[in-house]
Amino acid sequence: MKSEYLRVFRAFSDENRVRILEMLLGGEHCACQLLHELQISQPTLSHHIKILTASGIVKTRKAGKWSYYSINTEGCDYAVRLLEHLKKGRAPLSLRMARSARRFLGYVSGMKDPHATATSLPCCSRN
Repeated sequence: MKSEYLRVFRAFSDENRVRILEMLLGGEHCACQLLHELQISQPTLSHHIKILTASGIVKTRKAGKWSYYSINTEGCDYAVRLLEHLKKGRAPLSLRMARSARRFLGYVSGMKDPHATATSLPCCSRN
């Protein structure tokens, strides 16, 4: 069970991943939008996306050569259940990770439409 906590909450342990999650709160984004906004390299983004999708909190949708990312509400629900177990003292987890997770999951519950598509598409709309 400890590895399950680490897999899920690793998503909240890096500033760039938290920034990606915050961007996705506004709706679905393509990789090019994330790269443009975060000013990171493509391999760095791929690394972070791999961790976020492995956590179950982010999901990927392919459309041609483009990848689109959005919040996976089922993954967020699962993370909330893990936090509830933590709250009851059932598993070790760093306090920093738990706070980041609670803050983000609180945002998700207030989202209007987690599947909405972002309005500005810097390059993928030029197919």
